[in-house]
Amino acid sequence: MSKQSKPAVSRERMYDLILAPVITEKSTMASEHNQVTFRVPLTASKPEIKAAVEGLFNVKVTAVNTLITKGKTKRFRGTIGRRSDFKKAVVTLAEGNKIDVTTGI
Repeated sequence: MSKQSKPAVSRERMYDLILAPVITEKSTMASEHNQVTFRVPLTASKPEIKAAVEGLFNVKVTAVNTLITKGKTKRFRGTIGRRSDFKKAVVTLAEGNKIDVTTGI
């Protein structure tokens, strides 16, 4: 097995990768276990997300789990519309590291 090299992610790309924190009841409960949830683009990969979080927040990331949420079909005044798909990244931080999502970058 060979070690993969870290992806070179520019500072601008880091800001493009981390769109917004996800603040829900479930993500708040996960924060007790050193996990933070972010909304990321559908094209983002796990190594890029890890490099972006480490670069922007100066923390050590141990794991990145991603999931794609498919958009729902909704009706508004009889017109059928569809919400867009989006991707979430659940980032597990190393022991002793912390990210405060209520403050900006």
